[in-house]
Amino acid sequence: MRGISDNVHGVILAISSSIFIGSSFIIKKKGLKKASATGTRAGSGGHSYLLEPMWWAGMLTMIVGEGANFAAYAYAPAILVTPLGALSIIVSAVLAHFILKERLHIFGIVGCVLCLVGSVSIVLHAPLERKIESVMDVWYLATEIGFIVYTCVVIVLVLVLIFRFVPSYGQRYMVIYIGICSLTGSLTVMGVKAVGIALKLTFEGKNQFKYFQTWLFTVFVTIFCLLQLNYLNKALDTFNTAVVSPVYYVMFTTLTILASMIMFKDWDHQNATQIITELCGFVTILSGTFLLHKTKDMGNSPSTNAILLPKNKDIDSKATSENPKLTDEV
Repeated sequence: MRGISDNVHGVILAISSSIFIGSSFIIKKKGLKKASATGTRAGSGGHSYLLEPMWWAGMLTMIVGEGANFAAYAYAPAILVTPLGALSIIVSAVLAHFILKERLHIFGIVGCVLCLVGSVSIVLHAPLERKIESVMDVWYLATEIGFIVYTCVVIVLVLVLIFRFVPSYGQRYMVIYIGICSLTGSLTVMGVKAVGIALKLTFEGKNQFKYFQTWLFTVFVTIFCLLQLNYLNKALDTFNTAVVSPVYYVMFTTLTILASMIMFKDWDHQNATQIITELCGFVTILSGTFLLHKTKDMGNSPSTNAILLPKNKDIDSKATSENPKLTDEV
């Protein structure tokens, strides 16, 4: 009975987290819009949003959501909690439609569904994490050659994106900003896990802050969180929120699962069915992301109506040809 009760608590916390996080995207973008009216936009390198109360309200909402998500993992297994994070996409898209007037085209909705299905497929078939007893266990895993290589690749990619692609293409391609957030986020989660273990063991009477590795993980998480926050603000200020939210979720989830597999070597315990299912999930995610990119501006495009109403257009053209005076009047 206690296990069922814990799962219920975990589900409630996870759903609450999604509501808070999805809402935070909208509140923060409202704050970014107000700040851009009186200062330099975040997408252009400005930081006037730091003086905007609404932006801070969005930040507080996101912090509450992340706190609820962190607590959910203390009650329920990750395989139950992680898929519920996709609910934030639905919350963000619905609120963006009604509050920000950012209409989501029907193909965009299909793209969101594909992303959700692919992500859920991967998470449900992802291997279980190994049991971690101390910060030193995490440090041992983080300093093995496989994860060191992954970390180096991520850092190189982030630096290339920041110094090579952001100045020239950041305002045109959303994937650059979101890529920086997702790449750094995959490493941040590993650091957060280490800090979370340290806090949990410390509260149990086993002080983990006597190890310099704990402080190193803490500094690492702080720096990467600030980096993610900066470029997430740029993405929200420049692109459609209804598209930023699902693409960020998909990329972040995918890279986090990849980082976890490399660090904890959980693939050793998987069978062929699980691996094939995960690969299918990746393909589904890529399909959904592609569809979102291709239809991100169709929801607000007046030309969509012309595509949906070809008969009316033919009737108007026929009427104009039969009565030339209509053309002159127009």
